[in-house]
Amino acid sequence: MSKKAYPLRINEKVLAAMQRWADDDLRSLNAQIEYVLRESLVKSGRVKLVQQVTTIVEEVDKDKK
Repeated sequence: MSKKAYPLRINEKVLAAMQRWADDDLRSLNAQIEYVLRESLVKSGRVKLVQQVTTIVEEVDKDKK
C-alpha cells in the first residue's frame, strides 16, 4: 500500500485531543488520524474494510535445539 503526503490544517484543540488518543492507543498521531478516517469511511459505508490475518501454529520438536 502506497501512502501520499497531504498537508492538513486542523484546529489545535482537535489535534491535541487526537494526540492524547494516539498516546492512549500507542500509535503515532499520523497513524491515529488515518485510523479515525478509515473507521469513519467504513462506518459510513463508503469503503469496505478487508482484513486478512494468517496465523500459522507449528508444534515445537522438543528433540531439536
